[in-house]
Amino acid sequence: MEVMNETDSIQPTSATETTSPTYWLTRFVILRLLGLIYAIAFLVAINQIVPLIGSHGLLPVDIYIKQINAALGSATAGFIRLPSFFWFGHSDTALLTVAWIGFVLSCVVAAGYANAILLAVLWFLYMSFVHVGQEWYGYGWEIQLTETGFLAIFLCPLLDLRPFPKYAPPFAIIVLFRWLICRIMLGAGMIKYRGDDVWRNGTALYYHFQSQPIPGPLSRWFHFLPHTNLKIGVWFNWLAELIAPWFVFWPRLARHIAGVVIILFQFSIILSGNLSFLNWLTIIPALACLDDGFWSKLLPKALVRKAQTAAGRAEESKPMLTTAWVVTAVIAVLSIQPALNILSPGQVMNTSFDPLDLVNTYGAFGTVGQERLNVVFEGTMDEDTSGKANWKPYLYKGLPVLLNQRPPQIAPYQLRLDWQMWFAAMASPNEYPWTLNLVWKLLHNDPSTISLFAGNPFPQKPPRYVRAVLYRYTFAKPGNPQGLYWNRKQLGLWLPAMSAQDPRLIEFLKSTGWLR
Repeated sequence: MEVMNETDSIQPTSATETTSPTYWLTRFVILRLLGLIYAIAFLVAINQIVPLIGSHGLLPVDIYIKQINAALGSATAGFIRLPSFFWFGHSDTALLTVAWIGFVLSCVVAAGYANAILLAVLWFLYMSFVHVGQEWYGYGWEIQLTETGFLAIFLCPLLDLRPFPKYAPPFAIIVLFRWLICRIMLGAGMIKYRGDDVWRNGTALYYHFQSQPIPGPLSRWFHFLPHTNLKIGVWFNWLAELIAPWFVFWPRLARHIAGVVIILFQFSIILSGNLSFLNWLTIIPALACLDDGFWSKLLPKALVRKAQTAAGRAEESKPMLTTAWVVTAVIAVLSIQPALNILSPGQVMNTSFDPLDLVNTYGAFGTVGQERLNVVFEGTMDEDTSGKANWKPYLYKGLPVLLNQRPPQIAPYQLRLDWQMWFAAMASPNEYPWTLNLVWKLLHNDPSTISLFAGNPFPQKPPRYVRAVLYRYTFAKPGNPQGLYWNRKQLGLWLPAMSAQDPRLIEFLKSTGWLR
């Protein structure tokens, strides 16, 4: 009967002494963390959106919008299918302006000030990037951020920006956050259970830390843990993804335990790799499992007293509560297909079922690669294109290239080129044709494209030739006499050596519209 109790009016006493759990501090923590994640996401756009989808980017947004127009028949149809600010203007200036506005507004939320209007603006601005970002924004955490951001709109009053406004967070929205974390975790668990024997037999972590997209500073340490420890890690994964989600709707103690298990699991992933802001974002709906009684033991007493004061002076807003129930009804209807997807043997992950990405399916690492492949772009000033030429590598900011280089800590920031090249290494150039556009830009020392790498090995003059080489990387054992962090073996050319005068390259780029 907890649901009925939690809708009771808040008594003007301590938030920890009421018989009904309250969520003033929970809302405070959720919104602060959401503002921080939004800020990081918009900062990524500020730094990378122009070289990725700008007018001279690797996948120019104007070409993409023209293709959507042609496929759907009009810009209006395109906007309805993929709502985005950039249907009204998508110049480089527009892209950067939206990113900067989003960043500034996100910092306001992270600083403690939020209302429904501000959060609605942030939601639409970020969705604008997701819907035109093409494969650079094709990750599950992008639609997870839009879904999380949408729910957060209804935690707040329409206008009041104060950290502790006069209206309590609607309990129906708290329940929707719990439904979100339930779907996220169950989706991730089921896709693993169905997807790969190494998860079912407990050996997935023998490979994951080495083969994951972008290893972190501690990934090698995790990789060389005893196999017994790594199997325990898989069991902890099952606990967090397949068992804990069922308890997020239970009475207080069980719900708190479930929330803590899920949050601790996310922190373990944060320590072991660089999975963008995914795990920090996943913590947000798990926070809805925890009420003010929990937070009052952890947060500063001054903050707890402010929450208690707000609870004592709280008023009821019928429009706010009515809106919350309307949103709940809409989410309930839209949840039918995602819920059936989780139960389906043909489960798909990281998919949206509505144009606004309101209720989505999630999942990660349904299969685990047992080797680490890496494509390294290399250039030379020599006229010789054989292996005897003096090839210099373009260093990624996150992916390994140099054998003595320890993986950096990148997350919660995201390196979108590095992520796509991790996928590309497991496929062919035909599946990633924009890599030819990348080669062309390297052959011309395009500064925007070069900014996606850690540096330029040819700062004075562009290379004569550029190629891409496929390598297999493995962690070197700690304490080796050479001081290596990696070992690698060359497997062959991923892209052959090409020059700026290569007629096949030029013809291909013209056929795609990337070269005019």
